Amino acid sequence: MLLGLAIVGAIGLVVLAERSAEQLLFAIAALLFTAALMLIFVADLERAVLLSCVLVIAIAGLSIVKFDHSALKLTVPDLPLVFAGTVPFFVAQYPRMMLGVLVGSFLLAFASAAVLVYAAGSPISIELRILLFGLALICFASIFAAKGAASWRLTLSQPRCFYSTFMASLVDPASWQQFGGLTLSDIAIEPLPLRAAVPGRSTRFPDIIVIQHESVFDPRIFGLPIEPVVEAFLSPADGQHGCLNVDIFGGGSWQSEFSLLTGLSSASFGSSAYHLFKKGAGRFHSSLTHSLASLGYQTTLMSSCRRSFLNYDEFYSSIGMNQRIFIDDIPPPFDIRRFEATNSDALFLEAVIDGYASSIADNPATPRFLYVLTNFNHGPHDRRLVAPGQFESERAFAMAHLPDRRYAEYYARLVETASTWQNLKLKLETTLPERPVLVVHYGDHQPVFTNRIDRQLKLAADARRAFRTFYAMEPLNIPPEQFGSGRGADLDIAFLGTVALQRAGLPLDPIFSTRASLLDDCGQTYFASASERKRRFHRTLVDMGLVDLVRNVRQAD
Repeated sequence: MLLGLAIVGAIGLVVLAERSAEQLLFAIAALLFTAALMLIFVADLERAVLLSCVLVIAIAGLSIVKFDHSALKLTVPDLPLVFAGTVPFFVAQYPRMMLGVLVGSFLLAFASAAVLVYAAGSPISIELRILLFGLALICFASIFAAKGAASWRLTLSQPRCFYSTFMASLVDPASWQQFGGLTLSDIAIEPLPLRAAVPGRSTRFPDIIVIQHESVFDPRIFGLPIEPVVEAFLSPADGQHGCLNVDIFGGGSWQSEFSLLTGLSSASFGSSAYHLFKKGAGRFHSSLTHSLASLGYQTTLMSSCRRSFLNYDEFYSSIGMNQRIFIDDIPPPFDIRRFEATNSDALFLEAVIDGYASSIADNPATPRFLYVLTNFNHGPHDRRLVAPGQFESERAFAMAHLPDRRYAEYYARLVETASTWQNLKLKLETTLPERPVLVVHYGDHQPVFTNRIDRQLKLAADARRAFRTFYAMEPLNIPPEQFGSGRGADLDIAFLGTVALQRAGLPLDPIFSTRASLLDDCGQTYFASASERKRRFHRTLVDMGLVDLVRNVRQAD
């Protein structure tokens, strides 16, 4: 009786965890495999089935939590991230969620202990246990082989198949290759011939300022209205703008930074994507900064984090950023303690622009590339960082269209950023009236709370919506005929650096010229594109020694 109930309950749990019939057969085979594995050790079917139920709950639960905070499901390559500093980060940023995970873990551990002590059934001989395990393994492997590895990889960003996705990653060889070093998942056998270099439009190179706006997205992605000050920031009348496709959701800003600067998708490196600033230091020899430095640019990073954050200093040095300034390097009157209380863009961006203008006064002949990393709109958004009494009408505007206090806080911070930039743009035009400057704004990823907006507004399902932010390019002191205006093409972040070079009228070396030719092939999704030319281009980069891999996947499934 107990065994029958356990089997029915186990299959029911799998159905609930899958939320789809797409991989249900494989999920049931995975359940039987784990039960047979448990049977080897506990010797009776009752406890083996019940323990496999506990495992289903644990895997599906963790996968759902991960999906809610990253828009990607749990896979085997994610496991090393537990030891890579992510746990303290999540505890600090999402304490309630982590408390729920802790309580759930204790309950599942208690349930497992209870099963082991109180649910024993009739023992089965070791010979029969081994036979059942062998049959279950054959069934599990056969269904996986018939489905193919690609079948689960394509659903990573879809809210279903939470159990089967993890179990498929467990037997996918590509998952385990990630532990040995850097690998590229989308690389061909044959290289792609490089295109000829493209000459520049002018001998006078403009300065380029790229500002990464932490967790900023365009509310219009969700059909939400915005006010004129925000519209001028997200869609400058004299510039170009559009949607930006990124690889991440909720966090991991350095992955967007990596993609913009190297022209590669961080997602191509699997679980190593999170570690690219550590594993990748010294391995990428073609980058936006390398290209600009070869044209005579002074390249500078200004980060709103301290120098000790992750491996930023070493990685940025390795890709040609010759000057790296962190908030603990900015001299007075900048007050680092006051800044770190809120990470205010009003404080940080003013210090950035003042430093930029001062450097030009010292050496006006050298063109500048300035890469700015902000942190103001980082979650959680249940804290009020905007000063009391400021932007209250804008906060009320946001609440009127979406009664969510997290969104209202996000919008109030966005208005502060937009207002700050409006003032600083005027300051730049006044202080440097003859100096051509191209300013590129973009959002690195959406904040976690946006996963609720779809449900609140009852929007049509769109798996890619969580990975859309914005980009905006605006020219200062550049003739209008040299720079178009209006809505541009939607881009993937891997192309944003290349398009910035094109809009600035700069020469493109053969690498960037070839990458620009992939725009039509890949469209607005670089990693998700099935373009064979992209895969061959990656082979070219590896063969030329421009991307150093410990080993690479020579042919994807």
